[in-house]
Amino acid sequence: MHLKTDHCRAFTLIELILVMVILCAVLGMAGPSMRGFFSQRQVEDAAASIMALAQFAKSQAVCEGRTYRLNLDTDDRTYWLTVQDQGAFRDLRTEWGRVFLLPPEVALKTWDLDMDGRHYYAEFSALGRTTPGTIQLISPKGDVLSMACRSATESFAVWEGRELQYETEL
Repeated sequence: MHLKTDHCRAFTLIELILVMVILCAVLGMAGPSMRGFFSQRQVEDAAASIMALAQFAKSQAVCEGRTYRLNLDTDDRTYWLTVQDQGAFRDLRTEWGRVFLLPPEVALKTWDLDMDGRHYYAEFSALGRTTPGTIQLISPKGDVLSMACRSATESFAVWEGRELQYETEL
C-alpha cells in the first residue's frame, strides 16, 4: 500500500509582506478623503435631529392645540423644544425637551427667525402654521447644510448643496 502525503501550501514571507505593502498604500491614499466623511456625517446627523424635533413640534402643536417652539442658541450651538403653557413657554418634561448640543466645530446660523432674548426660534402653531426661516449647519470644511421653511404653510426641508433662492415676501 502506497501512502500519499499531502503537502500544505503556505504563503511565503515575501508574499505576506507584499500584501501588507499594497494594503498600506491603498489606506494611505484613501485616508485623507475619509477624514471629511466623518465630519460631514456629524453635520447630517445633527440636521436629522433638528428636523425630527421640528416635525415632532409641528405634529404635537396640532394634536394638542398648543404652540411649540424650536429654540436655537447660535453662541452655545444648542437647540431644544419648549411649549406654551398659560401664556409662557416652558421646557418639555420629556426626552424631546432636553437640550441638544451640536458636534464640536459645527457652526449654527439662522436667517429670518424670530428672537426671544438671545435665542432664535421657529414657532409651530396649533393651526399647523410654522415660522418661515432658515437654519444652517456649517461643517469644519465649510460645507453648508440648510434647513428652511419658505412659507408659514410649509414644513422645514433640507436644502443640501443648493442655494436657497426664494422670495423675500415671507
